[in-house]
Amino acid sequence: MELGKNAIQLEKRPDLFEVAILLFKQLRPRQWSKNLLVFGALVFSVDKMNIDGILASLIAFLLFCLVSGCVYILNDFVDIEADRQHPDKVKRPMASGRLNPTTALVFGGFLLIISLTLALYQNMLFGFLLTAYFVMNVTYSFKLKHFVIIDIMIIASGFGMRALGGGLVIGASFTSWFLMCVFFVSLFLAIGKRRHELLLLEHDKGSHRKVLINYSEPLLNQLSGIVTTMTIMSYSLYTFVSDQSSYLMWTIPFVIYGMFRYLYLVHVLGKGGKPEELLYEDKGILASILLYGISVVLILNI
Repeated sequence: MELGKNAIQLEKRPDLFEVAILLFKQLRPRQWSKNLLVFGALVFSVDKMNIDGILASLIAFLLFCLVSGCVYILNDFVDIEADRQHPDKVKRPMASGRLNPTTALVFGGFLLIISLTLALYQNMLFGFLLTAYFVMNVTYSFKLKHFVIIDIMIIASGFGMRALGGGLVIGASFTSWFLMCVFFVSLFLAIGKRRHELLLLEHDKGSHRKVLINYSEPLLNQLSGIVTTMTIMSYSLYTFVSDQSSYLMWTIPFVIYGMFRYLYLVHVLGKGGKPEELLYEDKGILASILLYGISVVLILNI
């Protein structure tokens, strides 16, 4: 039976090994790079840079990966028909018809229970935060993704919660400017992603994501400009008031270049649909990230 014009008809029932591979792909491991923000608190807290701090951050990173994977399972189940109208998302396990939705949901439910239990055991506040992260994303999948502006703010909030979670597990404190900077960077990436989707599905934008009907290219360009300014300002203020080292202000040029380079990729080359891949595939951005990371480590250890 044909499920849609982009659906793939199964020729045989997949065996157990193939199902396991599909379930792993359904967790979208290529997007786990987003969860590296968990290590942000560790990088900026020299006194926490020890075996216990590193181990706690690694566990938090893994738990965020698993819970975000559960979110992806639920999101793909809800969007299965819409994804079949998208040139890239139709290849996902459930949208393509290769993975049974019921199997994916049962697996996701089991994984979620295990992950949240381990999170609560590791750190009570972190467990509550991870639970709130999942609830927020479920609400997004079922309702909030249809509300213009709110949808991209929810995406950005998810990144902020990752950074905050990383701080909770090692007992690090944050300045408000650091959290604001993470939020604005995340909002910047979310806007770029929406803009790419809008242009990719320009003549049929409502078929994949209904909220795209409420967006326009000029609006997203203007929002991007505002958020770019706010990101640079909030990061600059963070380096000025940081308790770590006033020399962090020397890293501001790397942040500016990285953002300008990303704007170039989005507005000139028409990229930005997969920021988690673009951030490490483009040599210019990759170089700025590496130089920024090296500079921060050196400065904080002076």
